[in-house]
Amino acid sequence: MAAKNGKEETRVLIVDDHPVVRYGLAQLIDGQKDLAVCGQASGISEAIRVVQDSKPHLAIIDISLQGANGIELIKQIKALDKSVKMLVWSMHDESLFAERALHAGALGYLNKKEAAETILEAIRQVLAGKVYLSPRMTERVMQRLMQGKPADGLPTDALSDREMEVFELIGRGMATREIAESLHLSPKTIEAHRDNVKKKLGAETNAELVRRAVQWVLQDSQET
Repeated sequence: MAAKNGKEETRVLIVDDHPVVRYGLAQLIDGQKDLAVCGQASGISEAIRVVQDSKPHLAIIDISLQGANGIELIKQIKALDKSVKMLVWSMHDESLFAERALHAGALGYLNKKEAAETILEAIRQVLAGKVYLSPRMTERVMQRLMQGKPADGLPTDALSDREMEVFELIGRGMATREIAESLHLSPKTIEAHRDNVKKKLGAETNAELVRRAVQWVLQDSQET
């Protein structure tokens, strides 16, 4: 891709499982004088290929990807090329996933509901090597990650990133088939994740699992 205005542009990779969403974000980024989208991907393998071939400076990554989890992709990119800065851009509640994303290697977390100006602000802050979080999350995450305060030791800490996705969606009232469609997985796979979550959390019935998931989503959102 040619440089803009005679200057080398900052290369950005967009990883999202919705083509229309990728297109809109790409239009916003390519409209900037110093930024250019060097590739798009819907899943992990495709994203890794773009990282290897195009050497992006920044990867913007959704949590839910085709057949995979965005946090796993963050870990893989970090292992492959530590110079790539990463920003999570997702509909998932940051109070549930921001800390996991930062632990994995991302520098920021942004909700898709934010305005275009906020997205560009987050992109530039992460490119500058600074952490970007919403004001409501900053104090909480800084206390845990920057000041060395221990985590709450909640049972959900034992859940994998994918299990945490499923647990959150259960808490938001989604049925197994709806979760499967949302995460591009089979209902059978979602049921397996539900069973694992039940075991890890010590929930004896599906009703108890749902109750605890709803309670967790409400409580964790209220904390921030």
